[in-house]
Amino acid sequence: MQADGIVHVIDDDEAMRDSLVFLLKSAKIPVKAYEGAVAFLSRMPTDSGCVITDVRMPEMSGIDLLKRLRQMKNPVPVIIITGHGDVPLAVEAMKCGASDFLEKPFDDELLLTAVRTALSNQAAEHQNQALRLNIEQRIARLSARERQVLDGLVAGHPNKTIAFDLGISPRTIEIYRANVMSKMEAASLSDLVRMALTAGILGQDSDQDSGQDSGTDSPPSSG
Repeated sequence: MQADGIVHVIDDDEAMRDSLVFLLKSAKIPVKAYEGAVAFLSRMPTDSGCVITDVRMPEMSGIDLLKRLRQMKNPVPVIIITGHGDVPLAVEAMKCGASDFLEKPFDDELLLTAVRTALSNQAAEHQNQALRLNIEQRIARLSARERQVLDGLVAGHPNKTIAFDLGISPRTIEIYRANVMSKMEAASLSDLVRMALTAGILGQDSDQDSGQDSGTDSPPSSG
């Protein structure tokens, strides 16, 4: 399935640029064209999509553009095209994070497949980022002790072990556990573990001092 997004075509060769624009429009893929990498960067579009750029251009090459985008922490997929069959250049482009590398002349369907793949991958990444942010916001709502219990749960520790490690009673852990499940909106322990994996916290030690309030904990409210 093709994801929404604009393809930004960058090529100093007007004929090639127009050809790519025509091909993409024929496939009903939104497209914008630029005569060079500097022109693209000066406008710096913020809409989602991908970039198709020639590798050899005046002022700034396609690979230099790719490097600049990565320095700017811009994850937009970049497809490099060239008519020079330069294998070392292809390897360099891929190492720099190009999503694909196509040699001219290339089959139209090959390019369209590369574009659709890049757009779909970016759409999926955007969804993952939104999900991670949502989970991180839920984690931020946890108290220090609830976060410690979360860490113990996703590490696979039973309630008794978590209680011993934190110096509180298993019954208190049960209440904290219920609060964690509620605040994290987790339907099950496996759901909670998946959230921890998505947020990248599985296996991390809690940032809080596990003994900071040992011996003074009163049972938390279960509401």
